[in-house]
Formats: sequence, C-alpha cells, structure tokens
Amino acid sequence: MKSYYVYIAKCADDSYYTGVTNDLDRRLAEHNSGKDSGSYTFTRRPVEIVFSYEFNDVRQAIAFEKQLKGWNRKKKEAIIADRWEDLKALAKFQNASHYKRDHE
Repeated sequence: MKSYYVYIAKCADDSYYTGVTNDLDRRLAEHNSGKDSGSYTFTRRPVEIVFSYEFNDVRQAIAFEKQLKGWNRKKKEAIIADRWEDLKALAKFQNASHYKRDHE
C-alpha cells in the first residue's frame, strides 16, 4: 500500500511551506536543490521538514494539505509541537477576532 505524507517545511527565513508527497526524503532534497527557481522555497533555502503526517489515501492527504494551508502560524506551530489539543482554543480565538473585526 502506498503512503502519502502531508508535511510542513521550515524555511531559512522562518516561514513555513506546506506540501504533500509520497517520498519525504526525495521531496526535501528537491526543495533544497534549488532546481525550480519559481518555487516558494527557492529563495528560502535551506528548508527542513518539521512535521509530517502519513495517509494511505491520496485524497485524504490532499484534503489535509489544503486544510493546513488555510491555518495560521500558531495552529501550524501547535501541531509541529504535537499539541493537537491546542487547535480548538486557537480556532476559537481566531474566530472571535474575525467576528469582532467583521461586526464592529
């Protein structure tokens, strides 16, 4: 059975890149090789993978990747630190700030 990985890479400029792959080692090497000058990570090398989550279904992996790409930095850092329990509180805080801003 094939595995797919959703990963977060930390870039040299302290930003995060989120992606999906079926080979983490190969993908990390691709990011750090600098072959694609149009990629987000090209000017932010070196990168290191700081989080990965394995899936057996590529559709689930892609759905989770899209979800992560919509998350703010604090939520990403919570899962990087394996603090999944913080996500609910961080979502409430984010939703409250959006509600307040949109309804003032």
